[in-house]
Amino acid sequence: MIHLAHTASNPDGSRREHELGEHLNRVSEIAASFAGAFGATDWACIAGLWHDLGKYRPGFQEYIRACADAHIEGRVSSSNKTHSAAGALWAESHLVARQGQPGRIVSRVLAYLIAGHHAGLDNWHDGLKVRLGGNDARRELEDCLGAVPPAAILEPRGVLPDPRGMPVDTRNGAGSFALWVRMLFSCLVDADFLDTETFMAPDKAATRVQPTEPEEVLRTLLARFDAHMTTLAANARNTPVNTLRADVLAQCRAKAALSPGVFTLTVPTGGGKTLSSLAFALHHAVAHGKRRVIYAIPYTSIIEQTADIFRTIFGDENVVEHHSNADADATLETARSRLACENWDAPLIVTTNVQLFESLFARRTSRCRKLHSLVGSVIVLDEAQLLPVGFLQPILDVLRLLVSDYGVTLVLCTATQPALSSATSFDPRRGLRGFSAGEVAEIIDDVPALYAALKRIRVHVPASLDARREWPEIAQDIARHDAVLAIVNRRGDARELHRLLKTHGTTGLWHLSALMCPQHRSDTIAHIKAALAARSEALALGAPATPVCVVSTQLVEAGVDMSFPVVFRALAGLDSIAQAGGRCNREGELDGLGEVHVFVPPSEPPPGLLRQARDTCRKVWHRIESDPLELGLFPAYFRQLYGDADLDARGICEMLRVGRDADVRFRDAADAFRLIDDEEAATVIVRYPAGDSHVVDQWTAMLERDGPERWLMRKLQRYGVSIYRHDVARLLTQGDIRELGGFPGLYVQVADTFYDDVLGTNVEGAPGDPAQLIV
Repeated sequence: MIHLAHTASNPDGSRREHELGEHLNRVSEIAASFAGAFGATDWACIAGLWHDLGKYRPGFQEYIRACADAHIEGRVSSSNKTHSAAGALWAESHLVARQGQPGRIVSRVLAYLIAGHHAGLDNWHDGLKVRLGGNDARRELEDCLGAVPPAAILEPRGVLPDPRGMPVDTRNGAGSFALWVRMLFSCLVDADFLDTETFMAPDKAATRVQPTEPEEVLRTLLARFDAHMTTLAANARNTPVNTLRADVLAQCRAKAALSPGVFTLTVPTGGGKTLSSLAFALHHAVAHGKRRVIYAIPYTSIIEQTADIFRTIFGDENVVEHHSNADADATLETARSRLACENWDAPLIVTTNVQLFESLFARRTSRCRKLHSLVGSVIVLDEAQLLPVGFLQPILDVLRLLVSDYGVTLVLCTATQPALSSATSFDPRRGLRGFSAGEVAEIIDDVPALYAALKRIRVHVPASLDARREWPEIAQDIARHDAVLAIVNRRGDARELHRLLKTHGTTGLWHLSALMCPQHRSDTIAHIKAALAARSEALALGAPATPVCVVSTQLVEAGVDMSFPVVFRALAGLDSIAQAGGRCNREGELDGLGEVHVFVPPSEPPPGLLRQARDTCRKVWHRIESDPLELGLFPAYFRQLYGDADLDARGICEMLRVGRDADVRFRDAADAFRLIDDEEAATVIVRYPAGDSHVVDQWTAMLERDGPERWLMRKLQRYGVSIYRHDVARLLTQGDIRELGGFPGLYVQVADTFYDDVLGTNVEGAPGDPAQLIV
């Protein structure tokens, strides 16, 4: 009897068959080739051979011959369909017999991989132990062995994982075993996906194949980058700022030859760190044989801007933009880029912190599949000061392990470098297990000299950091300026200040907050940039200039290239105020210094980190004697901020610490590591801009009629706004929104008054106020 792994229908109605032994051997080969990059070939080889062992069961063979798409667990409920327990149980019985007690530990690792290759990594004690100890699992193995699988599958020669090769958790390597298992899991599930795809959808699989090796592609991209930068330099104005940017770029190129490890790139805002960091990453990757560059970014406004820059340099086909808000449709996204998002098999990935870090702690196959592609890569973390404080310890643990065990070079890129070196505390939750002294290399030769040369602003701090001012008084001060940016801590504050400035008769008035959908924000930013450019041109000609006044939440602070002569900033964290200063006299276009006015607003920042950061800034500034943004203040600020916080607020490190008999709580850790708590948020698709006949209505009708298409869902995300779930019932009752048919939890605007073309969503507050991370 020929045992089958998969079946597929041909266009003529006939059926193709995928032989099970062939599938197991091929998955074993692919997984082993992936795991070879971190010295775990035998582990992945065995996992691949045994992952579908349960498919030898007579019941499964009957099922697969009777049902289409029978290879996917969960598609149809059937006891004959399950097949992932047999391999896990066989690993225990076979390896314990061969290796004794060490074989029990080896089999535990394989159980995580094999039993989870469809359902995901699970806890041991309240998950896999219960499942594999049940009668159904035992019968699955008995039925499988009764079918007499080939000896070459059950007992392969020369392949026996050595338990001495397993990483051991220590205080300085917490989570090393869990990350290693997750990496092996990634190798197995990606190999399984790829071989299944080759059989089920050969045309799709052919699209995935790269014509050249990743290292060769990176050399080509580096040549394109250098040519682009040469053209850019030839066309750049000869200004002091551009001269300093050229020096930063030269230092990044020169330092790329240094040995792989951890680097910081500390450059003031407007110093050209985006392209310079990419220069370092590409040169370093080529010099040291790295496989890809992964550029991770915290905010939508930055990632879309950065990806557009990279596409201009390298072409659409060489940049994979992987995040939930990426604007892609059937014409703008290539088949290969869609596939590369699944496993990051591309030379240049632009992604988000959420996508990167949640994948590193995930349990689901779709999220974990890409992880082995991190091995031997260069990871650039842009705006590194925005690493989430409540998750900082598990994030630092995994970053250190990627560098030490998986050949990753890490670049921490920011104008306000966080203090990520190890620090002790009487309260273990307040200590930091970070990078050791001498482990991190700064790319810039003389950071203080660079900051002094790029000083373009003067910061005014109120005499009392506790004396609040009222919004009408603040609005009056702002209204005195023709070109001004005001940044506040809350969306409601932005609306109130915008209203007051409007009553003052302020012209050229704009509003920015995350109560506006992404498309609205992008359009508004483009309009503001155009207004600023027109103003500069008018002033250069001695002509009357139109005023430009922008009221924004902090979303404007990171990566939005605007420059105003005057900036007002509500008291906030020191890093936020520095970022606000980066929107002032950015190009050194003023004859003197730009002016940044810090004020104490009448409202408190949202509770949690934003309020804590404000309080920490107060503590640091009570001790200042000169420049409020003096470079030496930032280490003290971050040490204070981290020392006052719980850096593992959800106890994830303990969940991932290996216990007795290799017990790890994978499911609990994945559920806890959620950078965005979407349980309290609901998404509403809004009509922007307003109009009776609206394209968004056409898209939502298409969604309800035809079901989800990837390009359509991503288009709609450009028009989605998050609101609190507790507001949903009221808005439904009022007739402001309705739930989309067939999509529970997804809503669409009904009432015209729900969304304003200037201020955005007409609802008080929203999850994540005031800053919205993205996935």
